[in-house]
This record gives sequence, C-alpha cells and structure tokens, in this order.
Amino acid sequence: MEVSVHNLTKTFGTLRANDRISLHFAGGQIHGVLGENGAGKSTLMKLLSGFLRPDGGEILLDSTPVALGEPGAALRAGVGMVHQEPLDVPGFSALENLLCAAPRWALPTRIEARNTLIVLAGRLGFSIAPDDPISALTVGQRQQLEIIRLLACGARTLILDEPTTGISAAQARSLFAALRRLAAEGNTVLFVSHKLDEVAAICNTVSVLRAGQVVGEGQVPMPQPQERLLNMMFGGGADHTNPVETPRRGVSTTVPAWQIEGVSARDGNMVLAGLDLTIPAGAVVGLAGLEGSGQQILLRLLCGQLRPSAGRLRLAGVDMAGATSATFRQGGVEYLPADRLVKGLVGPLTLAEHFALLQPGGAIINRHGAEVKARAAITGYNIKATPDSPILALSGGNQQRAMLAMIPDNTRALVCEQPTRGLDVASARAIWGRLMARRDAGCAVVFATADLDEILDYSDYVLVFFAGRVSQMLPRAELSAYRLAELIGGVGFDAVNGRAKANPQ
Repeated sequence: MEVSVHNLTKTFGTLRANDRISLHFAGGQIHGVLGENGAGKSTLMKLLSGFLRPDGGEILLDSTPVALGEPGAALRAGVGMVHQEPLDVPGFSALENLLCAAPRWALPTRIEARNTLIVLAGRLGFSIAPDDPISALTVGQRQQLEIIRLLACGARTLILDEPTTGISAAQARSLFAALRRLAAEGNTVLFVSHKLDEVAAICNTVSVLRAGQVVGEGQVPMPQPQERLLNMMFGGGADHTNPVETPRRGVSTTVPAWQIEGVSARDGNMVLAGLDLTIPAGAVVGLAGLEGSGQQILLRLLCGQLRPSAGRLRLAGVDMAGATSATFRQGGVEYLPADRLVKGLVGPLTLAEHFALLQPGGAIINRHGAEVKARAAITGYNIKATPDSPILALSGGNQQRAMLAMIPDNTRALVCEQPTRGLDVASARAIWGRLMARRDAGCAVVFATADLDEILDYSDYVLVFFAGRVSQMLPRAELSAYRLAELIGGVGFDAVNGRAKANPQ
C-alpha cells in the first residue's frame, strides 16, 4: 500500500504541530521517521491512523484521497498503529484481548480468533499463546499481540511509534525480523524512532521532521552517515554524538539512602529472596539484565509499592516496616514509571493543572501559581507546550520531560523506570544532566533500562540481574561494555553473585 500526504496541517491552539507536510511512502518498504521530541512525528502518525483529524491537506492511500476520522475508519482502510503504550486489558488473556479489540467483521468467532492468533504468531516468530494472561506478558509480547490484532483486521500499513523502547534486545531482533517479512510481503511499515543505529539497521528510507516541517528532500535513501541525520534532526553546529561527561565521585559518607537486610518479596511469579543491599546517598545505581529478571521487584520495594514478606528496609536510617508508598514519598522518595499515562500523568489534564495537583493540602487552588510553575518547567526542561496544553496532546518525550519537571526539589531518592524512554539524543542528555545535578546534591538515583549504553554512561554502580539472581554492587569503573554483556548472559556471574535470589515460582 502506498501512503501519501499533501500539505497536511494540524494545530493545537497556537502550536503548529504539522505545518503543510508532504511525503510519500512506497509499499513493500520500511520507512524511518525521525525528529527530535516535539518535531511533529507522533502527530503525523496519529493523523495517518485516524486518532486525530487534520486541519488542512489530504491523505491518500494507493493514490485515492481518504478521510480517516477515527481509528476504526483507518483500520478498515488498511492503516493500523502500534503505540508506545500497548493498548490492552491487563485482566484478560491474549485471546480475550484480541476478541475485545477486533471488530466482529474481522474475527467473527472465538475459534477463528484463536486460530488467527496461533497462525500469525507462528508466521512472525512471536512468543505469545492465546491463553497467556496479559499481566504475565512483557512489553515486547504485548506489542506483538497488538501487531497480530492489526494484521488480523486487515492492516497493510503498520505504524510503529518508538517500538523498541522498553523491550529487550532479543525482542527487538524478533520484531525487526517480523517487520522485514511484512515489508517483503508488500506491506508498508512506518518506523518512528530516535535510535539511529536501529533506523540504519532496518529502514530503506528515512524522512526527518523539525518544528513540524519536512527537512530536506523528504525521502532520504539509507544508509546515510549518522552525522548527516543528526544535523537534519537538530540543525548543524552542535555535537549530539558524544555522551555527557559525568565525573565519578567518591561514595557519600552520609547515611545511606536505602539499607536492605535479608529482604524477600514476591511480584507475580517472581520472588526476590535474601537480598542484602546498601545504596549510598549521592550515587546512581543502574539495574541491568534481561527483562523480567527481578528488576521490577527491587524498584517497587525501594518506593514502597511492594512490601517485603521478610527482612528489613530502612530509608535514610528509618525503618519502613509496613510503610505505604505515601509514607515513602513523605520520606523523600519519588518514582518515575515507564508507563507515563497510566501511572505518572493524567492525560486530559493540562500541564498547569498537574502543578495545581501538586500544591500542598487544602481545597483552594492557586491557579496563577500553578501556571507560573508550568511556565518555569516549560523553560527549564524545554517542554514544547503551553501551560494550557493537555498532557495527551504532547509527544511522548515532552510527557517524559513534564513528569521529570514535577519532581520536588527536596527529593532525596529517585526510583526511575526507563528515565529517557522515548527521548531523542539531545533530550536524553539534558535529562541526565539534571539527574546528575540531583546526584551531586546528595540524591540517590536508581534506574532500570534495557539500554546498556545508558547503564555504562551514567551509573556509579551497577546491579546485574541474571536467571533469578542479583549481583553485588559493582563499581562502574570496573565494568566494560563487553564484561557487562557477559554478566547479563551469565558468563562469570557466580564470581560476583550476591546472596539475593529471584526465583520464578
């Protein structure tokens, strides 16, 4: 299917998110769509998939103008979108989600839906079965189910928005193999990403957006020098390739941020047992390992969202036995979830309204004060929005910056799940600059990510999770990229293994 847009325009108040965009995407190819956060990528994709209506211009499918007023109409026309946040119901099985989300004309019976899921999963090499509960699936498997649903409904153009964010390297390889197969069968794939190495590995062409407009000639054949793509995305003159310099400091001699003694805890089928760990104040600790190896248990323990079944946990020397997550927040702990719109932000509310919610007690809201703080956040964190912009109208990267801007100044410990999820290179560096400033002020930062470069660039210490076990605290200075990859794969893990064990049960 060929997809074209002519002079496509979309505005949100005074913000011109897409400004007379004209592009053509040929069938049977994988097209990359690049641009910094707020460049207009997500808006363009939502216009193509019917989630938004254009204010001007037209969309053509196989040279025929179409009106895609809502996602159902777009899917009937053959266009489907896989979002950063998988669209599913956690309490349902994979099959039940497929039946719930697909229209009756696509999957008329339960038997047909089951057979379609099995056939498509096998054809694409996906590790998902009809009766798998969604709550037990990884983000990558939930993404696989969404692709199956779209194909079952007749999609011939697939739009993927930052599809490798939050999934393991193995799942990314499986996804790429499936996308190549779909393109070889004549489908069109639009691959929205800020990860240039992945774009180079999979895309036939790329288009770059900046400030809502197309940069250059529209379609650029791949491969291209990375520096050229970066200059197209951000403009010339700046070096966006080198990581931020983050000088390592000695361990803080103050009271540790967290002290964990003999802790055991369960999350679903995973159990973390016998954990002994001390996390110093003023240090960044990266959690590395394959997805689902126990990192989530530790993150939830540290912010009070999960209570240990045994052992003791101290926060700044205070015993937190039986404490709620609200008590942890009162003690200075903040949690930044990966799933922004479910656990971190309220989509329909504006940026200013979020700051109003953060105002201390009482029923009286200081709207002027909230707007002042929202404007300060917009300036300080380079959020492409106005105080009156609904969070849902922001790009994923701008939502992430907004969430980070709401962290109180007196926070003494940060628990971050994929802190730069969906951010472009420059934005990620800026966020880490701020996190490092907090570290240098004495705040402990614990973060989990599948990006090993991020672990190596910013951690003072690393905890490796492997096959149900957790390493001791490993100084970053003693780890190379190769050595870290070995440990994640289990090579030499016993030599650095701590007493903690996370066992599937």
